[in-house]
Amino acid sequence: MNFPSRQKKLREHLATTRFDALLISHLPNIRYLCGFGGSAGLLLVAEGGSVFFTDVRYDTQARAEVKGARVVIARKALLSTVGEWIGVRRRKKLKSWTLGIEAEHLTVAERKRLGDLLPSRVRLRNAAAVVERARMVKDEDELALIRAAVRLGATLFERALQVLRPGIKESEVAAEMEYAARRAGADAMSFPTIIASGARSALPHGRASAQAIASGGFVVCDFGVILAGYCSDQTRTVWVGAASSEAREAYEAVREAQEAAIAAVRPGISVAEVDAAARKVLRKAGLGRYFTHSTGHGVGLEIHEAPRVAAGQKEVLKPGMVITIEPGVYFPGKWGVRIEDMVAVTEGGCEVLTPTSKEFLAV
Repeated sequence: MNFPSRQKKLREHLATTRFDALLISHLPNIRYLCGFGGSAGLLLVAEGGSVFFTDVRYDTQARAEVKGARVVIARKALLSTVGEWIGVRRRKKLKSWTLGIEAEHLTVAERKRLGDLLPSRVRLRNAAAVVERARMVKDEDELALIRAAVRLGATLFERALQVLRPGIKESEVAAEMEYAARRAGADAMSFPTIIASGARSALPHGRASAQAIASGGFVVCDFGVILAGYCSDQTRTVWVGAASSEAREAYEAVREAQEAAIAAVRPGISVAEVDAAARKVLRKAGLGRYFTHSTGHGVGLEIHEAPRVAAGQKEVLKPGMVITIEPGVYFPGKWGVRIEDMVAVTEGGCEVLTPTSKEFLAV
């Protein structure tokens, strides 16, 4: 990862704005800019360079991981250290100085605490989500890590199929998948594994429970891993027992909708058009009102990041963006179906990253 280059681009952007510096507080943004993977840190990016602040727990880790920034080890609260550090350097300056903050990631109390420490000529202002926008388009190094995470994540479905049977608890299936993930080298799961069976499969985010899986219903398996900091996200839905024609028809409608949305992915098209491609298929099948969430979202250092693939969203797809395509239908009290792949936008269209079959599967 070329972290100094990312910081340089941010400084070039700063030069076109009213800000003299940006204080980065969102940990995924910090990791993107300088490589730090710990749980406590602040990154100050200014015209003259970057300074990374962390506490003594991360002294060794920060000096090993942080690139393109000076490392300062705080002996007190991080915000206090940053405020005092800026104060010492700006107190005797006559020119006003504007510090941008990530308003979505700094609490009101934290903002006040920081402001109280700064000289009167230093102004705090909310900054736009410039790092998140940069993160939407992945470089080749990031794409390679995402592909590796997706490949590892896909193997967990194979483990699920080995143990999934009537009588096993949803939580037991999830545990088998998560253990397999750690054995295979995953840093962690991208989110709590969703194994939702029977009527619970109609809950779009029905996390694995102590409910035993029964014959005669769908099981929604939604899972992902974090590998080298980057996330994967995948959903497959299987039927337990002998499937009815109604269940097969619903599944095929979702699969057709998902493939229509994937076919729509290419540079220059809006995310709303991708969402519309999936909804058109489900409306035609008479299932439109049962598709109750957006079609997808960006994935990278976070499991949910920009862009949001939904109606009304104006973001235009660009090469390097990585999104999920995950339409579903949900019949409350009965069952639900969702199919999800990760897709990378390419110069000529898209690359489906998820390797797992989407054929109807009964176990």
